Amino acid sequence: MKRHATAFWHGALADGTGVLDTESGTLKNAGYSFASRFEPDRGETADTNPEELLAAAHAGCFAMQLSHMLAEDGTPAEELNARCDVEIVKDGDGFTIKSSALKLTGKVPGISSGDFEKIANKAKETCPMSKALGAIDISLEAELAD
Repeated sequence: MKRHATAFWHGALADGTGVLDTESGTLKNAGYSFASRFEPDRGETADTNPEELLAAAHAGCFAMQLSHMLAEDGTPAEELNARCDVEIVKDGDGFTIKSSALKLTGKVPGISSGDFEKIANKAKETCPMSKALGAIDISLEAELAD
């Protein structure tokens, strides 16, 4: 199975703009720019950026993997709220993605906190996005909701 997306960029890096499209149509002419990627306090712009999309993909993949593993354990989740923060840092003349930090709150009846954390860590290690991101630091904070 393969999935695809396309990117179009016009202009130089700092003042150029681009659009992204995904096979599913979820992103269609979604804008992205240097400002949305590298300028502080631009998180509320209409434009996206590669790190934001990577964070969404990692959070989604992890939540799906964990949901499956909890169900296999006999303790299906009522709700999983996964957040992912991807950090990009200056590295010489360019930039490097340094880390992906997952933060999870789960509502899972009948599971102990220790078992929840154990299964969540296994899901973090085995979800396809985590495997693909093996070159960076991946962390997880997990807690059960009341």
